[in-house]
Amino acid sequence: MNREKRSMLLSCLFMGLGQLYNKYFLKGIVLFIIELLYLIKIPRIIKGIWGVVTLGETTQKMNGFQIIQGDHSVFLLIEGVVTIIMLFILLGLYIWNIKDAKRIGHEMDNCKSYMSTKQYLIKVYDRSFVSIMLTPATLGVLFFILLPIMVTVLVAFTNYSAPDHIPPRNLVDWVGFKNFIDIFKLKIWSKTFIKIGSWTVIWAALSTLLNYSCGLIMALMMNRKNIKFKGFWRTIFILPYAVPAFISLLVFRLLFSGIGPINNLIVSFGFDKIPFFTDPLLAKVSLILINTWLGAPYFMVLLSGSLTNISSSIYEAAEIDGASKWVQFRKITLPLLLFQTAPVLILTFAYNFNNFGAIYLLTNGSPTNSALRYAGETDILITWIFKLTNDQSQFYMAAVISIILFIFIASFSTYQFMKSKSFTEEDMM
Repeated sequence: MNREKRSMLLSCLFMGLGQLYNKYFLKGIVLFIIELLYLIKIPRIIKGIWGVVTLGETTQKMNGFQIIQGDHSVFLLIEGVVTIIMLFILLGLYIWNIKDAKRIGHEMDNCKSYMSTKQYLIKVYDRSFVSIMLTPATLGVLFFILLPIMVTVLVAFTNYSAPDHIPPRNLVDWVGFKNFIDIFKLKIWSKTFIKIGSWTVIWAALSTLLNYSCGLIMALMMNRKNIKFKGFWRTIFILPYAVPAFISLLVFRLLFSGIGPINNLIVSFGFDKIPFFTDPLLAKVSLILINTWLGAPYFMVLLSGSLTNISSSIYEAAEIDGASKWVQFRKITLPLLLFQTAPVLILTFAYNFNNFGAIYLLTNGSPTNSALRYAGETDILITWIFKLTNDQSQFYMAAVISIILFIFIASFSTYQFMKSKSFTEEDMM
């Protein structure tokens, strides 16, 4: 048996043995310690797997005035997910350990010179510096982004909700795909989901379209050669975006409320109050217009920069061919702007789809509608999810909606990015 096979066999038996056999002591010791630590934690690993499978078996009980703690299903679920992630990391290291031992053994069989620890560290630094620097961020993404996503997905397959399945007093159970079936089959859920989902799509589409269109109009006006005081006008138009949206939204809520200054002024002229936020249709129109006022300045700045990148020679050639200003805009300006800003447009749609702050701060989903389950007329999916979790403790259904929302946004964004000429063509101008 040659050194390559012996190295592989040793590393299969225990991580790091193949490296130690070939005198790569630092690498071998590190791998050996990692597997040893995992072996020491075997009881904890078994408990983690047990927890995610059973979600607990013992409920909290009262013995007189003494509380006897039971299993906390959610904690067990999270601990189980962490255990699974750590096991996948170990599996990845184990496979790499075998491949590395094979490579080292092969090099030794072919009489390549042994590399000292110092030489090895220098080689790793030179070849893998970027990977080393990115590893902490990768681990952060793994535990602070991937972990919550995995837990949310798993919660969607449980009955984690008030009042009967909130730990530690009660246990949570696995229910399979029942929740996904209920959201489309049960009328109280399906009616709310379809209505809120439809409004969310309309809200995101109109908000993005109006933000872009108004920003484009302002950018075109600012780009005219004969306009005076450009700096002044740009400053005025950028102010809505420069002021924190949180403050602006609260000010608008006060201005357009039933007892706000605008309605008081309308009443003083002898007219009836306008139900800006209490009439369903008017509330939705008000939300879209206010969001346009907040977002259009951003696109004005973005498109102003894009307009300066369009060569004037293109317009000169179009004028020579007899193209009108409208034809120049439709055939030259708009296609080139969309080519440059399509990714931002897609991301803006995704942002508006989850624009929690605008809805929550302006209307909080009002006006109410008794036909909707835990939602108001102006709620979008993200604010409905917030109410389901924060106000009603319906965590399982909130998780289901979150998954559907994620699938829709991810699919739409991916499709649009792939379809966009910004990614399929390198140069258009």
